[in-house]
Amino acid sequence: MMNARAIPLSPFPGRDIDEWLTDYRAALEGRDESTIDAYLRVVRQFAVWFAERPGNGGQFYPQSITRTAIDLYLSTLKSTSHKNLARSALSGFCVWLIEEQGLLAKNPTRGINIPPQAALAPRVLREDQRQVLREVVERECEDSGDLRGVAAFALGYWAGCRVSDVSWLLMDNLHVTAKAGWMIVGHKGGKQREIDLTNEARRAVFDYLTQGERKDSAYVFTSQRAKKSLARGESDGWRWSEDGIHVWWQHIKERARRSEAELIGDITFHDLRHDFAHRARAAGWSLEEVAYYLGHITKSGTPAIQTTVRYTQVSKEHVKQKLKDIKG
Repeated sequence: MMNARAIPLSPFPGRDIDEWLTDYRAALEGRDESTIDAYLRVVRQFAVWFAERPGNGGQFYPQSITRTAIDLYLSTLKSTSHKNLARSALSGFCVWLIEEQGLLAKNPTRGINIPPQAALAPRVLREDQRQVLREVVERECEDSGDLRGVAAFALGYWAGCRVSDVSWLLMDNLHVTAKAGWMIVGHKGGKQREIDLTNEARRAVFDYLTQGERKDSAYVFTSQRAKKSLARGESDGWRWSEDGIHVWWQHIKERARRSEAELIGDITFHDLRHDFAHRARAAGWSLEEVAYYLGHITKSGTPAIQTTVRYTQVSKEHVKQKLKDIKG
């Protein structure tokens, strides 16, 4: 009689990854399509990675997802923005597994913190990166008629706005016409300032307000998802959230051609703000002027020059390029 221990055992085949994704997509109905696509892409990548872990036999068993597994997966991702997107997507998937499938007892993403990127020399984009970014945003947004995305990018690139500045911008604080534009921004830390807009930023925002699709809301940039319940400090449930903007930004970069992606793949929306500061300094702005425009203001209302200096400090690449200009 054959010893039972000698018989190799294999786990019962689970559902295919595509089956899980099909069911989960149905649960995301009503959300912005770009958000759905980004979330499903993350879950698929995680599922493939998870299935290849020891003991899973190439099968995806969502009931076996642990915090350790998600921590290990996030450690394989390079940029902070990609890690934040993955955590948000996987959190939503795990909540669905808990509430709709009954496969998990608790959310394994809860308590996972993504450390901020090290405060190294702020990003200065090269000319080829600037060109590719503008071309990709223009191409992808024009193809989909996404005037909202064009306007959001313009405020980052041409006005140095933070994601929070864009997300929380109120209609009452925005004044744009076909010929002029200014706004009051500064959600972060409550440090509001009034700034004029370049023609490029004004034109993009004006086109969005007059031709784009937006909800009747107190906020300039509105979500394409169903109205959500009010969070603390919100005027209504239509605000395009910071997470939503980050998802959109990741989606735009993922739509780039391979040669383009090599140049812009790790550029964050906040890098646009850093680059704006460098371009402003190159255009002859004083540190005080850059500090005011970016909202680097002390509690007493004076420009916080030390913060602005960090945004505009010289980089190794900049010095390397300058070396080429030295004449014998």
